[in-house]
Amino acid sequence: MDTLSDNSLMLSVKAGETQKLGLLYERYKKRLFGFFYQMNKDAGLSEDLVQNVFMKILKYKHTYTEESKFVVWLFQIARNASYDSFKKSKKYMHRDIDDVGYAISGGDDVQGAIIEREDTIMLRKALALLPPDKKELIVLSKFKELKYREVGEIIGCTEGNARLKVHRALNDLKGIFLTLEKR
Repeated sequence: MDTLSDNSLMLSVKAGETQKLGLLYERYKKRLFGFFYQMNKDAGLSEDLVQNVFMKILKYKHTYTEESKFVVWLFQIARNASYDSFKKSKKYMHRDIDDVGYAISGGDDVQGAIIEREDTIMLRKALALLPPDKKELIVLSKFKELKYREVGEIIGCTEGNARLKVHRALNDLKGIFLTLEKR
């Protein structure tokens, strides 16, 4: 059974013999894991993405044709899964940066994406280095999007004083961020 070609196995899966997908899984799980791990350096995420690829193979088995080379079709699906995962994590990370006002205008180029990711990590480090009271102010006003009046009520001061404290906390965050950036 192991001598069956990938193409014939996939055509069998397409015809309804879904148990043969297990053979393809055994043949390609390590290779796919290696691909994903090289892309994201996260073993857990890589394992999840391997599973997602084989779920998508089942879902889209009707699109496979005899002319297709299985490994090419497989890695097209894997690439799309990797891209989708990156988009989801990028969207989450950019929310943090945008809210604080440190978004970097960028394009779809790889170098820009790397810089944005590094800045996101550095911003998180800078936020962690802030004193708890200043971190709280930034989280409330920028991440939770509370109005200065609401922040003032929470911390027990006027709206104007809350605005000033948030401004100072943001300046401190900017200072820490720039210090980390110089390293």
